[in-house]
Amino acid sequence: MDLNLIRVFVAVYETRSLTTAAARLYVTQPAVSQALGRLRRDLNDPLFRRVGRTMEPTPMAVGLFPGFRDGIAGIDRTVDGAIGFDPARSRRRSRIALSELGEIGYFPSILRAVRSAAPHLRVEAVPLDVQALPDWLSQGTIDLAVTSSPVAGGFEHAVLKSQAYGVLMSRDHPLAAATDGITLADYLAADQVVVAGDSGLPRLESAFRRAGAVLRSDVVLNHFASLPPLLATSPDLLATVPDTIAAGWAQSWPLVVQPLPLDMQAVEVCLYRRTTTQQLGALDWLYETVERAVRGTHGEFFAIHGAARAAARPS
Repeated sequence: MDLNLIRVFVAVYETRSLTTAAARLYVTQPAVSQALGRLRRDLNDPLFRRVGRTMEPTPMAVGLFPGFRDGIAGIDRTVDGAIGFDPARSRRRSRIALSELGEIGYFPSILRAVRSAAPHLRVEAVPLDVQALPDWLSQGTIDLAVTSSPVAGGFEHAVLKSQAYGVLMSRDHPLAAATDGITLADYLAADQVVVAGDSGLPRLESAFRRAGAVLRSDVVLNHFASLPPLLATSPDLLATVPDTIAAGWAQSWPLVVQPLPLDMQAVEVCLYRRTTTQQLGALDWLYETVERAVRGTHGEFFAIHGAARAAARPS
């Protein structure tokens, strides 16, 4: 059997799209359709049926996929082992899904590490959509994802950081000068700011419940980047955020970080990789490079700064 037919099958199965499979294989869509037609005749099965805009596999295709995928992956890894992936010459595009905080804190380190060895490789930061990640990783829409939200599907991943939380507030907040840390009673009584997209919120809410309290969302924001200027000019508000991020902001804003007076389970920041078979040598290199880059940084969250210092000073 023509090996190219197997590559087409795997690409269509992983992407569920003739158009996307053609783009991955650098061929036209009619060429993919023709190859799929040959494979259908050879195997005497339709293999895929169009359901709306999606190519859904038949039971035979579902049974064939694991063996075909592993066979293609084994061949490609053998070739990569003999020839090797040369990052210095690569001009491919890599896509990494990152949250707002991940893009601010980790992407600069990722880009420096990638471009130091692969100056021509193009890196695209994709806005993180936790619900879409299983499909993106299984279809090859992205190469990697950095997230603290669990991703269903058993994808290969590495724990990059274990992230604790702290309490961030203005230097002028009544609790900022608490030398022995803020008490639980004072913390629960204070006005709270929360960020709607914070993946650590479920664990923080659980910590509140264990303390017999409920997390109050007196002010709700959509973006973490809005927190420093809001807190710097609002001495009656506090926010519970990842402590490394809070420490970074406290370097460039008139803010103070206090220990969290609750027992909250740390949040794990993980790096996930796609399961699709294309360009595995490049994927291996990118995965290892990004893992080292993120592990080696505390995050560049201090980059969120601005003119709030002057605005926050009393006249």
